[in-house]
Amino acid sequence: MSIEIVKPGLLTTIQDLGRSGYQKYGVIAGGAMDTFAHRVANLLVGNEETEATLEMTVIGPTLYFEEAALIAICGATFTPTIGDTELPLWRPIWVNAKQTIRLGAARSGVRGYLAVAGGFKIPKVMNSYSTNLRAQIGGFEGRALRESDKLFLKDMNVMNQRLIKQLQSLDRKVETHATVPWQVSRALIPKYTSSPVLRVLPGRQYDWFTEESKADLFTGSFIVQPQADRMGYRLKGKSLQLAESAELLSEPVAFGTIQVPADENPIVLMADRQTTGGYPKIAEVISVDLPLLAQTQIGSQIRFERIDMREAQRKRIMLDLNIRLLKQTIGIFAQKG
Repeated sequence: MSIEIVKPGLLTTIQDLGRSGYQKYGVIAGGAMDTFAHRVANLLVGNEETEATLEMTVIGPTLYFEEAALIAICGATFTPTIGDTELPLWRPIWVNAKQTIRLGAARSGVRGYLAVAGGFKIPKVMNSYSTNLRAQIGGFEGRALRESDKLFLKDMNVMNQRLIKQLQSLDRKVETHATVPWQVSRALIPKYTSSPVLRVLPGRQYDWFTEESKADLFTGSFIVQPQADRMGYRLKGKSLQLAESAELLSEPVAFGTIQVPADENPIVLMADRQTTGGYPKIAEVISVDLPLLAQTQIGSQIRFERIDMREAQRKRIMLDLNIRLLKQTIGIFAQKG
């Protein structure tokens, strides 16, 4: 059972939740840029959240399904079609054998995630499926997908099988595809926008900056520059200046760390960030808002809002609780099959 890549799209890679535990050896964590969309896509087809998905960037691939499969597409607003029929996002979809899905271009957002029931049959490298493009490890031969590549699928688990059985029992099949009569609540889906307000915590060197710069961080806006990729987003706005020059030893960094190099324009570190950094860290984007950041396009306008650690933790707990409730709901639906 396999999926053939007819057209690879702009940048399509295999990702999971990252390669944790190896940063102390200089190996980047990587993983999905929008972990929320990745997690939900997997849950919708009955996979564990840690299974690999296809991360599709700006222009999606064209995929030929040699056998029938249950899939879900989440994240950026792509326009997936089978023939003339547009497929829904954030919902399980049954694809019949020998059908071709065209993802097209994203109408909003940057990255979409396609999960397949059972997951992709690829080896783990350092306990992760994620593609590390710079090191050329993980994923499919350590690289982006190309025309004529074939992705083989693993055997389905019990949850996958129950979801498919329930879908088939609904008698909602049409010539091209079928979907279950429910989707992820709009209240749960992040409000992706070209002008997000990202909530942040002060960074370790926040107090090194001038009072004016600290105020500008929260009152001004910053534009995403063309030098934006999976490693980091360069931003342009008011200069963020240190109160006085200081030496800084390299320190660990995280997804969402906002560094300020010598040119005084911030860089937000992303999934493929380096393991350590030697620039002052003025702030940290909270984990709940990282999906919003991952979906911002070049030229987008970003603003920052300060919150405290307690509020950041509360929002993370609520996010994880909502995902757990979604998983339980899907499990109840599958039990009916």
